[in-house]
Amino acid sequence: MISRPLARFIAAQRVGHLATADSEGRPVVVPLCFAFDGKVFFSSIDEKPKRASPERIRRAQNIRANPEVALVVDYYDEDWSRLRFVAVRGRARILHSGREHARGIRLLRRKYPQYRAMRLEERPVLKIVPWKVFAWEAS
Repeated sequence: MISRPLARFIAAQRVGHLATADSEGRPVVVPLCFAFDGKVFFSSIDEKPKRASPERIRRAQNIRANPEVALVVDYYDEDWSRLRFVAVRGRARILHSGREHARGIRLLRRKYPQYRAMRLEERPVLKIVPWKVFAWEAS
């Protein structure tokens, strides 16, 4: 579904924006650190300060109520001929343990040195499996 050049672009970006919706369809968008393996996305509900416990933060509640999500990964430049983005629609799951959980943590730690000092093994990991991908670039 995702070409190698597009996968390289996605993997090189440092942040995406995740959209979830609650059971009544009310949307929430949050910035998201992520790792992409060419097929699926992983993100940790990490130790950065949050107003609620990992299970009670809005994105986790929304995913439990409605696992359909959208993720935008983009590149911005003042030279608008270089603008580029990828919009993903997918299905999210919250992982608490197991092989996929551990794999997500390995990929995230490889990409973000900050995660190497966090106890991610004790934290939920989001797994997003895309079912639709749209890419756009100005040039």
